[in-house]
Amino acid sequence: MGRIVVTEFVSLDGVMEAPGGEPGYRHSGWVTDYMGADEGHYKLGEVREAHAHLLGRVTYESFAGAWPERTGEFADKVNAMPKYVVSRTLREVAWQNSHLIRGDVADEIGQLKRRTDGVLLVAGSRMLVHALLEHSLVDELRLMVFPIVLGSGRRLFPETPRKTALRLVDLHRFNSGVIVEAYVPA
Repeated sequence: MGRIVVTEFVSLDGVMEAPGGEPGYRHSGWVTDYMGADEGHYKLGEVREAHAHLLGRVTYESFAGAWPERTGEFADKVNAMPKYVVSRTLREVAWQNSHLIRGDVADEIGQLKRRTDGVLLVAGSRMLVHALLEHSLVDELRLMVFPIVLGSGRRLFPETPRKTALRLVDLHRFNSGVIVEAYVPA
């Protein structure tokens, strides 16, 4: 059975962002101020570990617009691995080895977990992450926390009437001040 591992870049106040910034963000581009060789090596390790990517539409479109033209170990792995794209609006996915998931998110992803051996890595994909959290489908959260408070932006965690208890299973600190906190459901 597969494991869903959500990996995110977040500020201290829980704002998430793509590594190169995003249009419309007031403080866009803050991730690149802290990313160095050590942080890049950590992200490469995550991709090496992953069997497949599980992506929402927005992140898929961003990745599909960037990675097919790149080379190197990270790009080669991302381009070759299976990519499962959750979207209600896309009609097709053209990026190599991509598969569209259009049905009930909880049911479809539950089935995907059962028929997958290894890690299904979720990067970005805020709305998908919200749905995965709502349906208790996340097996591990890896938060790359950056030492910055933004005060505004898209939050990783949605407002919810219930609390979610987590257990810290790993902690890694970089010289940049960035910390990776890994949690599993308690």
